[in-house]
Amino acid sequence: MPSAETTPAGVREPEPVRPTREDPVAAAGSELIGGPIGRRALLGTSWWTPLRVVVLVAIGMFALGLIQKAPCYDGGWFFGASSQYTHACYSDIPHLYQGRGFADGLVPYFDKLPGDMDYLEYPVLTGVFMEVAAWLTPGSGSIQLQEQVYWFVNAGMLMICAAVIAVCVVRTQRRRPWDGLLVALAPAFALTATINWDLLAVALTAAAMLMWSRSRPLAFGVLLGLATAAKLYPVFLLGPLFLLCWRAGKWRDFFTAAGGAVVAWLAVNLPVMIFAFDGWSKFYTFSQERGVDFGSFWLIWAQNTTTPPSTTFVNNAATVLVLLCFLGIAALALMAPRRPRFAQLAFLVVAAFILTNKVYSPQYVLWLVPLAVLARPKWRDFLIWQACEVAYFLGIWMYLAYTTSGDAHKGLPTHGYHWAIAVHLLGTLYLCAMVVRDVLMPERDVVRRSGDDDPSGGVLDGAEDVFVLGAAARPPRHAAQFEGPQVEWGNRAPEDGSL
Repeated sequence: MPSAETTPAGVREPEPVRPTREDPVAAAGSELIGGPIGRRALLGTSWWTPLRVVVLVAIGMFALGLIQKAPCYDGGWFFGASSQYTHACYSDIPHLYQGRGFADGLVPYFDKLPGDMDYLEYPVLTGVFMEVAAWLTPGSGSIQLQEQVYWFVNAGMLMICAAVIAVCVVRTQRRRPWDGLLVALAPAFALTATINWDLLAVALTAAAMLMWSRSRPLAFGVLLGLATAAKLYPVFLLGPLFLLCWRAGKWRDFFTAAGGAVVAWLAVNLPVMIFAFDGWSKFYTFSQERGVDFGSFWLIWAQNTTTPPSTTFVNNAATVLVLLCFLGIAALALMAPRRPRFAQLAFLVVAAFILTNKVYSPQYVLWLVPLAVLARPKWRDFLIWQACEVAYFLGIWMYLAYTTSGDAHKGLPTHGYHWAIAVHLLGTLYLCAMVVRDVLMPERDVVRRSGDDDPSGGVLDGAEDVFVLGAAARPPRHAAQFEGPQVEWGNRAPEDGSL
């Protein structure tokens, strides 16, 4: 760290961006705690740093999510087919404790399960997470007590993951630490955090993004490989990284990251692959054989026709659709007037996979929350999207309540659930449209309006383009109309700190 004697007197560290001074919605919301921060506020002189505030808020919201599950904990998971749906407190965790052999001491992937599911259908690192929680769960008492304890143990481990996500988002874009409040306060995040084990992969992905922002491609690759060993979606981030490194000529960094990801993924998967191939491959075969399921537009089609599409057709069609989306994102990456930020393209590829997939479980929103905050830290747009996701969260449980309540028909009928799916799809498409607009019109990007280039981009931040397509080499006409702080495209700040 440079001393006062070596730092030029005319150079100041850039001030952190304060959302309450640049975002109308954040400013209005701050009235609940005294209003926007003033010009003369002394930041960094109190114990209440942005990081600590965000982490504490995230833990508080996580705790509220646990309280929301209380009706199920007290009986909804164990008594009555539909009460866990009418209270919107369903979780896979207690049900799979016995359903996947953890209560009987079976070893995931190696021991065959009784019933329809012969092996655990989760990736290896998630299986390890589930098994560790089972080790920490006492094997005495009734099965109901064991399942309650198992859920609580998993909730504690997942809370650590939530805190890691908050820390990583705060630190990834250094001048925008308060953007982490979007993650901490996201209602869909709190509601879905303990439905399944997705937070493990989300935390590893957030940590990988932080490492890339610090220009540590090997650490990024290792963490991304571990995230992919917990859930499939993180591997898609290598696509945007390839395109951006191609445009900037950063091949060494890309191949270092990709190599680290492959080695880390193999280190976790290879032992199970060799000694228990049938169990290891269950995740992939189950994903392939699974039919059209909740939350997808494919389900709307299947339930509104007398000849629903076959699983093979949907698999092939979904693959074609997502590949077309990826090609569109590739064209955007190489032809945009200014190289897109890494977080923008990362959000778009994951959103494309979610939108075209044949299933959308409500906890999949967790995949997008940190990426959405880094890609488009605009409170209005983020809250619109979150409102749509909360509507879907309620919609799927009310639909399941309707289908499991017999002649009572308590809940949401099929056509109502289709509207809930449509709301989820439209909300995600809306946020994607805002991100694409920011890419095409970088002066509308709130991150770049603050004077940054790509704070999550690591070696890409401020790098020159070496390969572009179309009109990318020519500045857009609308850029000349923008007034405000900007960074010189393709030029880094001088090493001596002079301007």
